[in-house]
Amino acid sequence: MTTSHMVKPKGPHPFDLHVGAKVRLRRRFLGLSQESLARGIGVTFQQVQKYERGTNRISCSKLMEIATLLDVPPAHFFEGFGQTGSVNPENPALEQNIHAFLMTPEGIALAETFPRIRSRTQRRRIVDLVKSLAAEDEGDASVLCATSR
Repeated sequence: MTTSHMVKPKGPHPFDLHVGAKVRLRRRFLGLSQESLARGIGVTFQQVQKYERGTNRISCSKLMEIATLLDVPPAHFFEGFGQTGSVNPENPALEQNIHAFLMTPEGIALAETFPRIRSRTQRRRIVDLVKSLAAEDEGDASVLCATSR
């Protein structure tokens, strides 16, 4: 009997990235520092950094402590993972890009303010602007055509 071995992709698991990003977003939303969260759950701020980056998995008991401290149900950290129209767990590159975006102060600011723009046309213009800037940086005009409509 032969068994096939799946090659384990390098880097954090997409689910760990998702949960870590949700922890970071909620912590930042509440205005807490990593150090404050760390003190509240009995770990170092470096450990909180690893949780938020997805490099260290969060145990169930620690996630419960984090949820309590951040005043959300534990299920909050799972919301949006693998749902239609959201991040696809079978596309880890997309999950990692979203996580990298949310790990920057600019990403957090955009994620907090973008949904407040009610005009779909204005939101589309912002997306097109970002794509054109990315294309300039990459020297690749094909980025512009990918989803512009």
